[in-house]
Amino acid sequence: MASFDDIFKKPSTVSAGKRKLEQPIQDPNELYKKAVKVDANGDVRNKGKAPMVTDEEEEESEVAGPELPPDFEEDVPDDDEGRFFGGGMAKETAQAMEYLDQAEKEVESAAPEKIDVAWLRKTALNFEKRIAKNAELRAKYENEPQKFMASEADLDTDIKALSIVSEHPELYEEFAKTGCVASLVSLLAHDNTDIAIDAIQIIAELTDEDVNAEQEQWDALVNAMIDADIVELLTQNLSRLDESNDADRAGVYYVLNVMENMASQAAIAEKLGLDDQILSWLLNRIQKKESPVSQNKQYAAEVLAILLQSSQKTRLKLAEKDGVDTLLQLLSVYRRRDPEKDSDEEEYVENLFNCLTCMVDEEEGKAKFIEAEGVELAQIMLREGKLSKKRALRVLDHALSGPGGVVACERLVEIAGLRTVFGMFMRKQDPETVEHLLSIFAAMLRYLPGGSAARIRTLAKFMEKDYEKIEKLMTLRREFAARLQPVEAVIERERQGLDAEEQEAMAAEWLSRRLDAGLFSLQTIDTILAWLIAEDDGAKKKIAELLADRDEDMSVIRTTLQEQINDLDDDAAASEFKDMLETLLQFVR
Repeated sequence: MASFDDIFKKPSTVSAGKRKLEQPIQDPNELYKKAVKVDANGDVRNKGKAPMVTDEEEEESEVAGPELPPDFEEDVPDDDEGRFFGGGMAKETAQAMEYLDQAEKEVESAAPEKIDVAWLRKTALNFEKRIAKNAELRAKYENEPQKFMASEADLDTDIKALSIVSEHPELYEEFAKTGCVASLVSLLAHDNTDIAIDAIQIIAELTDEDVNAEQEQWDALVNAMIDADIVELLTQNLSRLDESNDADRAGVYYVLNVMENMASQAAIAEKLGLDDQILSWLLNRIQKKESPVSQNKQYAAEVLAILLQSSQKTRLKLAEKDGVDTLLQLLSVYRRRDPEKDSDEEEYVENLFNCLTCMVDEEEGKAKFIEAEGVELAQIMLREGKLSKKRALRVLDHALSGPGGVVACERLVEIAGLRTVFGMFMRKQDPETVEHLLSIFAAMLRYLPGGSAARIRTLAKFMEKDYEKIEKLMTLRREFAARLQPVEAVIERERQGLDAEEQEAMAAEWLSRRLDAGLFSLQTIDTILAWLIAEDDGAKKKIAELLADRDEDMSVIRTTLQEQINDLDDDAAASEFKDMLETLLQFVR
């Protein structure tokens, strides 16, 4: 089983919901002006001179309301030539209308087209012909675009028609076999960026998480795209699209959408993250100054966070590009200022924190974080920030964890950070904040060198004011134990009557339910208490007294420590933690 440290050290980068492209709001007055020419005074212009109006016509025009229909007029002349009838419609027009009505009825009564393999093969063949015809005309009339624009319009229509395939994922494997996927991907290199953008949009629809495709079907489609070099073509489009143009800005959005969809597969996420051009583009895009923050800037930060969370190699690569320093500079703007609530900027900031949290999980990231004064910035946010406070605490928790966290622990003590974190601990906090604070205390007791000034100052914080911090720990321990007790009672009843194999199958679910009830926080508290018992006789006596108030003794802490030891795997990563717990167990008597 994995270490409890590992279970709780992965930040979430899942967005609140499926995003949609924001369409620019168009002014209806502008649309009207495009439809009719309007002069400077807002009047509709007439070509040529205005018609003359006689006095007699002026008098007639003063009569309010429309003219009466012919049926109500007196002395309506007969239509000798039979040119008009029924409200003034010409005979030829009436016949044409009847023909259109009949055709519409035939279309409505026709059976819907069956979307199956035969339809797909026919569609793929026609699609290939469209591409070939367009390429032929473009090559033949390179300098006469009017001669190939019609074929381009036909190709555009056929691209959009492929959208229906997303409703039939059972055809994905056949879609890939026909070569149509590769042809669609090849259009990303089309000279006309509108064609390329349409192709990217359809690819985004086909790979969307809302498509009800089986894993094998999705893999067949995406692997065909990878074989067609979609990563390189997406990169090229990021380079050539100009976001000052509405259509190109939408194209960038769809490129990011495709990346997000494909990154759900870890191997592809790593491939995207290790592409130097993609990583550099994302890093540059999140630094672009905008007011307000645009949807694409926010989306770039989100995609970067997804790639970093998916691959250690991507995290190391970004560390080489001074990505940690860049993230800290971008976040420093929000040390005292909050973005507008529920805005793209707020989500952008959240994703920047997610990126930074992923980075400091790596030893190289921790070193860059300390070098760029990340601990100092985190402390400022803990003291003065609002939205940034909880996010900074999470980053600090991850920065202090692991063997590489010792330097960060020492830096926190050097900058008088103990006063800040212990001050937060003594105030009422939400469960997530309490969990991060407990993890920080556990890391400092675990990694600060014995006898060092930083360790002595940390221990002194727990002992000051008549052990008030220990009293707070014990209060929290009782709360978590009370929440956990009924859950464990239910699990114990479920365990009755199950054989060993069935119990093993249920183990993961039972653990998840216990963790939700506060198991991790309870275990962290008992580990901290064990350290204090081992370090200070006064602390040991205080803990024993507080346990006795509830008719408990050291055995409850021993039980928690032993359970952690039993649940750890035998791999090298858990070995050091296991040795530490076994050593602490000897002091808890």
